[in-house]
Amino acid sequence: MANPKYSVIVPVYNRNDEVADLLASLDRQTERDFEVILVEDGSTEPCTDAVERFGGNLNLQYYHKSNEGRSIARNYGIERSHGDMLIFFDSDCVIPDNYFNKLSKNLESNPLDCFGGPDAAHESFSSVQKAINFAMTSFLTTGGIRGGKVSMEKFTPRSFNMGYTREVYNRIGGFREMFSEDIDMSMRIRNAGFQIGLIREAAVFHKRRVNFKKFLRQVYVFGMSRITLKLLYPDSLKLVHALPAVAVIAGLACVLLGIFLSPWWLLPIGLYLAAIFISALTGTRSVKIAALALPASIIQICGYGYGFLKAWFTKIVLRRGRNVQEEIEMRRGK
Repeated sequence: MANPKYSVIVPVYNRNDEVADLLASLDRQTERDFEVILVEDGSTEPCTDAVERFGGNLNLQYYHKSNEGRSIARNYGIERSHGDMLIFFDSDCVIPDNYFNKLSKNLESNPLDCFGGPDAAHESFSSVQKAINFAMTSFLTTGGIRGGKVSMEKFTPRSFNMGYTREVYNRIGGFREMFSEDIDMSMRIRNAGFQIGLIREAAVFHKRRVNFKKFLRQVYVFGMSRITLKLLYPDSLKLVHALPAVAVIAGLACVLLGIFLSPWWLLPIGLYLAAIFISALTGTRSVKIAALALPASIIQICGYGYGFLKAWFTKIVLRRGRNVQEEIEMRRGK
């Protein structure tokens, strides 16, 4: 039997319901030349039910291993894959029915060694999830760096929707167990001279976090890891990455000046939040989602900005903590 064109590799940790939605969407694909490799990374609640429901319809391999982290789980799946192109989704993604059809057409007309695609909110997602999706994809909050039509940075594939050839893997190796491991992988691929591109038509629906508390923790880690990436790749830090930290400092200054000098100092904050509300309302056509986009955007900017400032001060100013390479080796168990 010939090897499949694509190997879909998904690390899983206690996500039975979400994996069921993912597998259902893969079962609806109009192009079927792919295998699915699920790797349970030490889950205490494995997705056995979802696998039993859809395993018979898909070319599915299902593995269990001890908990070592999502990067090691991905590498475990790669080692057991057979496809020419390795595709990575997060377990909380839902894949549009024509994803692989559009992907194949794009790669035929514009071959790439590595690609990434954008994400969006499905109509079935909760209002909070849709608001969080807006905060993570809007130009007003992230500069469009996750596949927006207008972007302040060269596109970098991320592992919720990313793929690269087996040749890339043979030369570069697998993911490193670290925060923002997908950006690290993309940097290694680009630095090795491979061709990377955005395939805008190959979008996925990404559930992300289901509440603001979990979202805050996520973006805080993103801010911290950006400094780790700067230490690994000194030229990787761009102005767009520091803007949330600048916004946190400027916002705090405006609040203090507004309290102690004049309320007019609060006007810039008010205008920015109004722009977010109008943009979210225009994009979602929902007053509720637009209203929720305000706290979601504040959390995104402040959480990321605080994590960035904290890591910058401790790792760069104070030079505290392990060397970056030591951190990576520690997480890889070496």
